Amino acid sequence: MKKQLLFIVLYISVGIGTIYGQAGPEKQIRKILKEQTAAWNRGDIDAFMQGYWNNDSLLFVGKNGPTYGFTNTLNNYKKNYPNKDYMGQLNFTLLEVKPLSKQLWMVLGKWELTRNAGNVSGHYTLLFKKINGIWVIIMDHSS
Repeated sequence: MKKQLLFIVLYISVGIGTIYGQAGPEKQIRKILKEQTAAWNRGDIDAFMQGYWNNDSLLFVGKNGPTYGFTNTLNNYKKNYPNKDYMGQLNFTLLEVKPLSKQLWMVLGKWELTRNAGNVSGHYTLLFKKINGIWVIIMDHSS
């Protein structure tokens, strides 16, 4: 009886850990950010944008205020970073990666561009949401 009870407790504990564990989503989100960095550093803004929600409700907030929509955000990136000299080499430093709910995660970090056009840096807050089984950035506030 004690062995059966122990087995049940362990089974429930493992199940709860799997359902609510942070390792899966956090690992996936870190992978997306790594892929975005690699895409940026090879000068591929279209691939960089694959981490974002391709939807008119995507929100990007930068120094010029809010931009709504995937296409508008993509166009702004292409306008502001027209070539490799302006894009430079991107480095993300993650300060915090944490769940807000089962389907919503927040990332706080620092971005740095080392480039011929002059180095720039700032901070960002991202909201990731799991939509149709895929983690995507639904909000980006970068300054």
